[in-house]
Order: sequence, then structure tokens, then C-alpha cells
Amino acid sequence: MSWIDHWEPEKPEFWESTGKRIARKNLALSIFAENLGFSVWVLMSIVVVSLGSVGFDFSVGQQFWLLIVPNLVGAVLRVPYTFAVPRFGGRLWTTISAGLLLIPCTMLAYAVSTPGTPYWFFLLTSAAMGLGGGNFSSSMANISFFYPEGKKGLALGMNAAGGNLGVAVTQLVVPFVITIGTGIHLAYAALIWMPFIVLATALAWFFMDSLTQAKPDGQSYRLAMSNMHTWVMSFLYIGTFGSFIGYSFAFPSLIKLSFVDHRGWVALAFLGALIGSVARPFGGWLADRVGGAKVTLGTFVGLAIGTIGVMVSVDSRNFALFFGSFIALFVLAGVGNGSTYRMIPAIFRTQSDDDKSAKRQAAAVVGIAGAIGAAGGVLVNLVFKFSLEGSKTLTPALTAILVFYALCLGTTWWFYLRRNVFAARPSLAYAGV
Repeated sequence: MSWIDHWEPEKPEFWESTGKRIARKNLALSIFAENLGFSVWVLMSIVVVSLGSVGFDFSVGQQFWLLIVPNLVGAVLRVPYTFAVPRFGGRLWTTISAGLLLIPCTMLAYAVSTPGTPYWFFLLTSAAMGLGGGNFSSSMANISFFYPEGKKGLALGMNAAGGNLGVAVTQLVVPFVITIGTGIHLAYAALIWMPFIVLATALAWFFMDSLTQAKPDGQSYRLAMSNMHTWVMSFLYIGTFGSFIGYSFAFPSLIKLSFVDHRGWVALAFLGALIGSVARPFGGWLADRVGGAKVTLGTFVGLAIGTIGVMVSVDSRNFALFFGSFIALFVLAGVGNGSTYRMIPAIFRTQSDDDKSAKRQAAAVVGIAGAIGAAGGVLVNLVFKFSLEGSKTLTPALTAILVFYALCLGTTWWFYLRRNVFAARPSLAYAGV
């Protein structure tokens, strides 16, 4: 049921008569399910800000662990989720992965509604929220099989951006929902998603499809794992997507902890994730025109400048500069997400004379880099945690992040923009890296 044996998207007649309609349907339903995955993944970023208001007095370090754990679990799950679609089929796995989101929502509703809920249960709830973080990899892998090569970039860009917007949706909706009525009702932060999760699960089961040609390709993963550029691009993706997801988790808490007089602005924290998500397709579009490496290099220059802006704002207690600098960081991280993903297929076209093998390796690298990049968000929140616990200020953390951006900038130039690189491999320049 709902398995498709004949699928030839590269043939124009097939695509126009049959393929396009089916692919678009699966893309729309995939975006809906993935968006909910991101929404649940970052749910604790808003909930943790209000835990003290409902009687849960956790330390700064404990609060940051509630942000770090879902980030870490989501990053780890991206690896097995990448292989789940070829194993179970896109329809079944989207149904399962969407339905699993009911677990963290149920746990959160119980935790915040039960007086005296122990901290370990909140940690367990945060870990369950990581289920939403794995959805990105399976969703991207699934949609990649439906589209022809010439249309795959736009489809994957829409899928990624649609999922990323789930962060902004959570940070926009939850602060208003939990204040409905009198007082703070944190259980609403969980209950609001349940009808949508049930709907996404049902839509996936009844209307999505699975392709029999979507088979696992272990050889491509083995080749990708042995390629130096896999790890170079994964390192750079830590700097772009790691920044985006790390800042998304931390931004509401940083506003509350660093500027107590402006904690009401937590309700506007969603703007960072919203603008960063929208900027992602623009980064890919710009990379198509001027080269992915050039855009990525410029992104890291901008991220470094934005980090300096945050450092100055913290020292001068200037909230406007603080908020504006963080919004700039989100925008630049979003642009960098698009440009680094654009670099991967261009690089691997120069690594193999076999075009089919190059495409499969590039797809494998997207999965690997996605997992490692998500782990970068863990590092971001860890440095914030240790900085606030140790020195009571963000300056040490921001200094470490600034040094990391400098390393990313140097790495981009050394591997993809040096004059000697093009002399040794002119095809890199031709590929638009």
C-alpha cells in the first residue's frame, strides 16, 4: 500500500504527467511533519524561561542542561534517521517519526502540572524532545528521492526552511498560549501541539508514498567517510547551522539572564529563528551566483562582527545593540546554512569522474554534516553555561565563539579560496565552490 515501484523523475514526460504532482504532495506533507519536529525540539527553550514562575527553581546550570540535552539527542538521532527512510519507506517513517512527538508533549504536560516533579524527569522530558531533531535528516533524505536533480535543490531548500521555521513558530506562539487565562499555564505549551501531531501522523499514513528505489547506499557512505572534504564541510556546518540551532535554544534564556529589565522581550525571541530560516534559501541562491565558498567566507566575517557587537552590548549594558546583534547573527547563520549546503555537491563533482557516485556521496555528506552541525548547537550552549556559571557574564563564551568563527574563516579560505587550490584543481573554480 502506497509503495511506488516505477519512478523516473529525470524523464520529462513522466515528471510532467505523474511525478510532479506526487512529489509536491509528499513535499508539502513532509514540511508539515518536519516543522512540528522542530517546534517540539526547541520547546524547552521557551518553557525553561517560565519554570521559576510555576514553582520550579532550577539553577542557571540546570536550566542550560535542559537546553543542551534535546540538542544533543536530536544531533545523535540524525544519523539513524537518515537510514530509516530506505529501511522503512518514507510514508511509514514519516508516520512513525511524527507520532513519536506525542511522547515529549505528554511528558512535558505532566511535568509542569505536577508539583514537585523532580529535575531528572525534566531532563528525561528534554531528551524525549530530541526526537523532533532527528526528523530533519529523514525528511531531507525522503524528499531527495522524489525530485529530479535539476529541481532537487529548490525542493530541499523549501523542506529545510519549512522545518527551521518550526523554531520561530514555537517561540512566537508559546509565550502567548501559556498566558491565556489567569497566571502561567505551562501545560498549554505541550497540549497545543498534540492535535497538529495527530493530524500530521494521519496525513502521512493516508496520503504519503514510499519509493522502492530508495535503497540504502552503504558504499557512498564509506567513500564519503574517507573523504577529507566531508569533515571540512562538517566543521564549517558547525559554524553555520550549529550557530543557528544553538542560538535558537539559548536566545530566550540569554535575554532573561543578561537583561533582567528587558525580560518582556523574550516574546520577540522568535524573530531570530524566523529571519534565520527565511535567510537560508537566500544563502543558496546567492551561492549559485557568486560561489558557495565566497558567500560562506563572507558569512563568517559577518558572524565574527556580530559576535563583537554582542560582546560590546554586554559590557555596555546596551540591550538594543544586544538584540540587534543577535538578529544579525541569526540572519548570517541562515545565509551560511544555504551556502555551505550549496558547496557540498559542487565539491564532490570534482572528486569523482562518476557523476552518479558523486551525487550519492554528496547526499551522504549532507546527512553526516547535518548531524555534526546540530551537535555544534550543543557546544554553543555548553560555552554559555560554563561562562555564566563561572564568570557570571557572557564575555568568555563570546570570546571562544569569536575564535571559532576565525578558525572557520581560515578553513574556508585555505581549502576553497586559496590561489594554490585552484591551480592544483581548476575544476573547483568551475564548479562554483
